[in-house]
Amino acid sequence: MVGKTLDNRYKLEKKIGSGGMADVYMATDLLLDRVVAVKVLHSSFAEDNDFIVRFRHEAQSAGKLTHPNIVGIYDVGDDQGVHYIVMEYVEGVTLKQYIQDHSSISVDIAVEIGSALEAAHENGIVHCDIKPHNILLTETGKVKVTDFGIARAINSATVIDKKSILGSVHYLSPEQAAGDKVTEKTDIYSLGVV
Repeated sequence: MVGKTLDNRYKLEKKIGSGGMADVYMATDLLLDRVVAVKVLHSSFAEDNDFIVRFRHEAQSAGKLTHPNIVGIYDVGDDQGVHYIVMEYVEGVTLKQYIQDHSSISVDIAVEIGSALEAAHENGIVHCDIKPHNILLTETGKVKVTDFGIARAINSATVIDKKSILGSVHYLSPEQAAGDKVTEKTDIYSLGVV
């Protein structure tokens, strides 16, 4: 994918991350002449409507949020079966990497994550996958929460299908693990584990 240009606009420069559903690339937005991050759905899921819906849901969920501690979403698209989300490019490291390199961390990090979650919750969104891998720290130490891939809109029917529980096992709240209704408390529990 490196070197490919999506929709004649986003030139993929280098791969910067990979997950279960997608790869992330540093890219150039040729129209606005800026560096962005582009999350590209793995081709193995391109024909799987459930994955495509979940992938687009990430863009819709996070796209509603404007907060200094949440990675901004700029665009979403499909270029000849290549599904992608364009987001703010964050220069820095994941909280996981930061923890491995430092003997202690500042309480300010938890406060900024909490601020991001509060904004999401005020907009009716539960992240559902808070973990060090989904927290970015900029070179100046600012926190950016990312990857709303399994985020849920809060409503009376927000229950995870017990046959397809999503999330990272070490950070799952008890209600997620049981396949029960998720609420704002789900994220707060995971933040406590982090």
